[in-house]
Amino acid sequence: MVNTNYFSIFSTLYYNIKNSYKKFYWNSNLYNKKISKTFNNQFRYKPSAYLLSSIIKYQKKKYKIEDFAIETIWQNNINLKDYEKLNNFFWFFSLDLKSSKKTTQSIITNWINNNDRYNSKSWDFDITAKRIISWLSTHQLSYEDASQEYRLKFDHIIQKQANHLLNEINNSDEVENKMIGCAAIILTGLCYHDEKNYLSSGLGLLKKIIKSTIDNQGFPKSRSINQLNFYLKYFIIIREWFKESQNLVPEYIDETIYYLGSNYAFVWKNIGHDILFNGNYVSNNNEFDQYLKRFGYKFKNENKELAGYAVLKNKKIILAMDIGSSPIKNQSKDYQSGVLSFEIISNGQKLISNSGYYSDKKSKLNKLSKSSALQSTLTIEDYSSCSFKKNKDEDYIVSKGLKITKKNIILEDNYWKISSAHDGYFQKFGIIHEREIEFYPEQLKFIGLDKILNKNINKNIKFDIRFHLDPNSKVMKTQDNKSIFIELEDQGWKFSCNNYDINIDNGLYFGNKNSYKENQNIFISGMTDKKDHTIKWEITKL
Repeated sequence: MVNTNYFSIFSTLYYNIKNSYKKFYWNSNLYNKKISKTFNNQFRYKPSAYLLSSIIKYQKKKYKIEDFAIETIWQNNINLKDYEKLNNFFWFFSLDLKSSKKTTQSIITNWINNNDRYNSKSWDFDITAKRIISWLSTHQLSYEDASQEYRLKFDHIIQKQANHLLNEINNSDEVENKMIGCAAIILTGLCYHDEKNYLSSGLGLLKKIIKSTIDNQGFPKSRSINQLNFYLKYFIIIREWFKESQNLVPEYIDETIYYLGSNYAFVWKNIGHDILFNGNYVSNNNEFDQYLKRFGYKFKNENKELAGYAVLKNKKIILAMDIGSSPIKNQSKDYQSGVLSFEIISNGQKLISNSGYYSDKKSKLNKLSKSSALQSTLTIEDYSSCSFKKNKDEDYIVSKGLKITKKNIILEDNYWKISSAHDGYFQKFGIIHEREIEFYPEQLKFIGLDKILNKNINKNIKFDIRFHLDPNSKVMKTQDNKSIFIELEDQGWKFSCNNYDINIDNGLYFGNKNSYKENQNIFISGMTDKKDHTIKWEITKL
């Protein structure tokens, strides 16, 4: 324990010293001189703003630049979130093209005059990358009809910011930030016809991202559905920039999009609903589907299992289950300990759901949403199947993971089955959890078996199995405590468990990004001191 604490203190001290040195260097004249080495290449390729419509929320109402309080726009008394939005300049995409180019360019000039040198706030990696993309993509306002003096200043600051991204991208731990930074560097290379510096460097970095974060099936190693969608959007944007600028699209970009798109079809297109596993929340993928259709992208996937997810479906019912091992530590910041959790969608409505994910890591709800108790699965002695610890970036990452020890999937016309087991409770309790879910389509009946395989025979173990419901569901318990009726608008279902009392508990639902509402869950509790213990439950359509 002493050695562990000593190592932890030493690591923290080393990180603080290293961070202090980096801050000192970034603010030095030496660093400013380094990133100020730019080329006289002219801004030639002018990217279309509509290529970014998969990541930009365009407003129907367009604003003129004159509608903003230009004189006070850089006031200091704004919160961090508004500061980031202001300095990444994505708000330029909401401007009417009839806005004054002179006024728009004067805002950029003022920003350059006040931020020509690196500072930690306005030159934050993510903010800088987005600002480059925004300024280049809104060239009709930011660059057209400008004076030669302004254009030289604009070209210089774009390349200077790209130099900063190139210098720091390997030090960024956030995969999403690396992807955005990589896109900004590539776009700079395309716009300024600088193949040796920005374009080749950006493409080299893109290959590293693919190798380090995407598995052989084209799914993020984090197993994050949300990250899969993010990657697909940015890879397509980069591909469209290449096409529009009349450059040959690298073959590996086409290949990566093919696999990402195939996986997107598996987790969304085939289902039409967001399944709330491992960092996912309710999205607006219908708009992205329209984007894909508009640009001619069509993806298919007929698999039953992918990246540790099993999805079985017919025209009325979808059964999805997490049967995957936990990701490695450095890919686990959005992982939720919901192994063997499942969701049922009936006629387009969630019958059984997980509770979703609270993505804001600054909130205590982020860690809470990672708990096994917030997923439709089993917990032992109120512990989660994985344990988490904070890293230096304040993310909760997996400290002790789990492995899937067996799995089996059957899909026939009149019989479905998903069965799997994991060792997440073995080290602490000597328990293997095995779950089997059968579905009989003709009877519209689910039969579940949760098996607790206990190595410590004489030790009493408390278990809980929770079945989380959509906030719009209504529930009513029978007097014998053996059945619960679930009402889903025009549907009625019965949940039953003959050998145990079942109850209804209140909970929190994080299905909508960074917000919560109350929901209810059905739970079965009990004790076991047997070697093998099986809890049987049923869900039947009324």
